[in-house]
Amino acid sequence: MLTQESRRGHYFEDFEIGQEFLTPARTITSTDIVNFACLTGDFNEVHTNFEYCRQTQFGEPIAHGPLVYGIMGGLQYASGINDGTLLALLQIDGWKMLAPVKHGDTIRLRARVVEKKESSKPDRGVISFERECIKQDGSIVQQMKATLLYRRRPTA
Repeated sequence: MLTQESRRGHYFEDFEIGQEFLTPARTITSTDIVNFACLTGDFNEVHTNFEYCRQTQFGEPIAHGPLVYGIMGGLQYASGINDGTLLALLQIDGWKMLAPVKHGDTIRLRARVVEKKESSKPDRGVISFERECIKQDGSIVQQMKATLLYRRRPTA
């Protein structure tokens, strides 16, 4: 498994089926949740109202699912594998929210290469990852299959 200390900037040719990446960790804060609500306009009470949340199964505000998804993208960037080589996000399949993420939870991304295929253009290729967002206790809080477009290694 490659970690944050691994080489940065992976080209299409650098990925192998079954290869795993584990990103650095990041703690979610109340500020993250409030900023996301302000950015998106999603002030649903389950994310912003402590009194409302005391009466829910969560007991306190939880992070928006798309906020966690966005942070997962940032964590993959922080791992370095996308440095100068990622071209585009093509598709997300089977996105599941399995457990809440709250203020104070620390998450990281584990991504495993499940598909690799050349594109019709010789300078790029498609990589699909099974992504899992993992909390500090080891529980998986989100999972999905993400398909991304990467540069191919330049020829001399």
